Amino acid sequence: LNCIRRKENAPQRLPFFFPSQPDSDPCCPLRHSCKPPPPPVPSLRIQRGHRHHPRVDAAAAPACSPALSSRVRVAPTAPAAMAQPLVVKKDDDLDEEEYYSPFLGIEKGAVLQEARCFHDPQLDARRCCQVITKLLYLLNQGDTFTKVEATEVFFATTKLFQSKDAGLRRMVYLMIKELSPSADEVIIVTSSLMKDMNSKTDMYRANAIRVLCRIIDSTLLTQIERYLKQAIVDKNPVVASAALVSGIYLLQTSPEVVKRWSNEVQEAVQSRSALVQFHALALLHQIRQNDRLAVSKLVTSLTRGSVRSPLAQCLLIRYTSQVIRESGVSQGGDRPFFDFLESCLRNKAEMVILEAARAITELNGVTSRELTPAITVLQLFLSSSKPVLRFAAVRTLNKVASTHPLAVTNCNIDMESLISDQNRSIATLAITTLLKTGNESSVDRLMKQMTNFMSDIADEFKIVVVEAIRSLCLKFPLKYRSLMNFLSNILREEGGFEYKKAIVDSIIILIRDIPDAKESGLFHLCEFIEDCEFTYLSTQILHFLGNEGPKTSDPSKYIRYIYNRVILENATVRASAVSTLAKFGALVDSLKPRIFVLLRRCLFDGDDEVRDRATLYLKLLGGEATVGETEKDVNDFLFGALDIPLVNLETSLRNYEPSEAPFDISSVPKETKSQPIAEKKATGKKATGPSAVSGPIPSVDASYEKLLSSIPEFADFGKLFKSSAPVELTEAETEYSVNVVKHIYDGHVVVHVDASEADEFLEVMSKPLRSLPCDAPGQTFVAFEKPEGVPATGKFSNTLRFIVKEVDPSTGEAEDDGVDDEYQLEDLEIVSADYMLKVGVSNFRNAWESMDPESERVDEYGLGVRESLAEAVSAVISILGMQPCEGTDVVPSNSRSHTCLLSGVFIGNVKVLVRLSFGISAPKEVAMKLAVRSDDPEISDKIHEIVANG
Repeated sequence: LNCIRRKENAPQRLPFFFPSQPDSDPCCPLRHSCKPPPPPVPSLRIQRGHRHHPRVDAAAAPACSPALSSRVRVAPTAPAAMAQPLVVKKDDDLDEEEYYSPFLGIEKGAVLQEARCFHDPQLDARRCCQVITKLLYLLNQGDTFTKVEATEVFFATTKLFQSKDAGLRRMVYLMIKELSPSADEVIIVTSSLMKDMNSKTDMYRANAIRVLCRIIDSTLLTQIERYLKQAIVDKNPVVASAALVSGIYLLQTSPEVVKRWSNEVQEAVQSRSALVQFHALALLHQIRQNDRLAVSKLVTSLTRGSVRSPLAQCLLIRYTSQVIRESGVSQGGDRPFFDFLESCLRNKAEMVILEAARAITELNGVTSRELTPAITVLQLFLSSSKPVLRFAAVRTLNKVASTHPLAVTNCNIDMESLISDQNRSIATLAITTLLKTGNESSVDRLMKQMTNFMSDIADEFKIVVVEAIRSLCLKFPLKYRSLMNFLSNILREEGGFEYKKAIVDSIIILIRDIPDAKESGLFHLCEFIEDCEFTYLSTQILHFLGNEGPKTSDPSKYIRYIYNRVILENATVRASAVSTLAKFGALVDSLKPRIFVLLRRCLFDGDDEVRDRATLYLKLLGGEATVGETEKDVNDFLFGALDIPLVNLETSLRNYEPSEAPFDISSVPKETKSQPIAEKKATGKKATGPSAVSGPIPSVDASYEKLLSSIPEFADFGKLFKSSAPVELTEAETEYSVNVVKHIYDGHVVVHVDASEADEFLEVMSKPLRSLPCDAPGQTFVAFEKPEGVPATGKFSNTLRFIVKEVDPSTGEAEDDGVDDEYQLEDLEIVSADYMLKVGVSNFRNAWESMDPESERVDEYGLGVRESLAEAVSAVISILGMQPCEGTDVVPSNSRSHTCLLSGVFIGNVKVLVRLSFGISAPKEVAMKLAVRSDDPEISDKIHEIVANG
């Protein structure tokens, strides 16, 4: 709707549209990237700085879009109504033009004073629109109105219904929606909105429906339900669309009412209006989304060709993909829904073709033959004149290249032409896709093309390119020289922290995975820290240099770079450099005298941390410190990872009370627990049975150990090794709530509930609960003896036995007589994972190599048919109860092989490392190779027994 007054000498007009749907439309396909225009700004004159550009009166126009605001000058025409302009920024290409904030200096108090014009007998529609614009601006900027202020503005706004001005009426709708009046205020405006809902003006009807459905409650909704049903099948698409969108909103608050509209919504799905069909399909799917069979029937009926709207077809493609994923139909079976997706690739609408191609590429288990039609249409879009089509196509191909690189190689020629595309996003996606699909012979050519490319893109795009180069280098290790040189060159260029960190991380990974790249990679890192402005990166590189540098052919050449950091850098980097020097002295005997000299110089440093580290390492390397009695002790202290979670160490230090006994780090628990289930109970959940853990008990082992040590019967059991996560023994909806925590000792297992004996466990004592008031948690314990050091497993059947006694409400005392009762609980199982602590390592490779190779045990296993590798990896991790390292528990989608690294501490404080290699065949048969290293070869054998029996 064009609300701009035409001027005689104006060669162009600025149309201003109020959207027919509110900005909260949950179905709008562009809702994340396209917001409805804001309401009109006060009287402005928008004028270009050059004479050949027209001058436009934008009294009712929205605030300038980003594309416009960077080129225009906004000057106030009503000084009394507008604040002074603010110069925000200058660009060289704007010919010294400046742009302004038209809302600078607007104050809530002043605007509320201006809102009094709503009470004028003769309403000025233009001025009222300007005031509402300011009010909406304040609300959207986060300003809050007090209850009194909001009420006054609301009642003043309702008086504007007497105006016949169409533009002002639409502003009133927006204002009422934003104010969200309370229940007692809604009644005031309901009659006016209902009158507009039955108006002959379609614009009034549509907007009144939207606003009314946003502010009414369920009781009033039943009164207007009949009107909403009629609106859904209205001939005017604007009214029908408004009713459908309102139904989507009401489905969240009054689902039972909206579900009664199914017949009308189904009729609307057959509408000829594209937008009505789109909104009707979205609402119909949401009504049936919890019924999988109903959704499948809906998709089956609509895929026969009754949907004509491109927007609705895109929605239908998404619902079809969802049905295919949930049905789990194998790729060799009958796939009628897949045929529909393939037919959409021949649609006239470009958005439908792109949506169908994207859906096909994201299907699980999709084959190269099924990908071919989708890849073909995406290749055609790569040469499109529309940037949005090129971007969508190359982004989809970029994702496909991660799982099916050979299927994308046919598009390489087209993507190479996109490297010089003016849109840097398209160029970045093109180059990263080429890096994923390129062969070894094309690496050097791609590196030359990227040399000039990197200087033209932002850091976030550079990070994507760096990650792609790292993957390419790991794919073609023989090309590490050219790729490493490229990374080192861009490392010297200007860039932010995240960009530099991505490069450093990539070089470190290449050094670890490609042995031939170690010498050149360490040299590039040493050159970088000579002029590094980021303390974090300097310390990271120094730490890595201390671990890998002494193992090179000539470790002495790195000493100069390290000691330069002691002289030139800040205290944090200097302290890290001191630690790195000590590592060289510990591993390279020929350098130890020189290291002693350098460390002695550090004794005069101005920072306490640097001096303390230098003193400690001098005594350690000289054999004077108690921790360094043997060379192995020294190496463990310098190179060993901290096997205690920092959160546990912090908690223990905070709980430590100063005394004559020093703090013992061995008392810090090595495993962090999740929050006990008892503490996660929703408010109002009845906990009328004996609960394993009461509310105040923290979730770490130290709290459990303190609790158990306070019970005399358990005092002789020794040190607590592990406490499991709480296990529920009752359903959430039952009258009694019981959960159990398994406490593992070397020779005993303590549980919190009454239980019978299992095969390898002998009940030695129990601590029953004497009384349990209503709605109060309590604790009861049972101790079992097991073979010491043996990971005994078994299943317990549990019964809750108790006496129910009535309580006198006047005195609060229980009666003497009671009724014996019992309650059957779920079984409790002691599994092998209960004897393993989840303890991670910071550097798995170093930890693996530091363990005795003689303790390694390797074997292969068949895991049978699995849906995916991810399922197999998760199952093995669950059986072992170990901590995944370096994010290897995440399996890429459609991956045919995977390596998972695990670490932990077995009962008896035996460190264990596991390397799992998985592979999956075409019939989904999974094979696994298991390699175990530990401090005790018998434990390595035990891990294999656990997997074999699991």
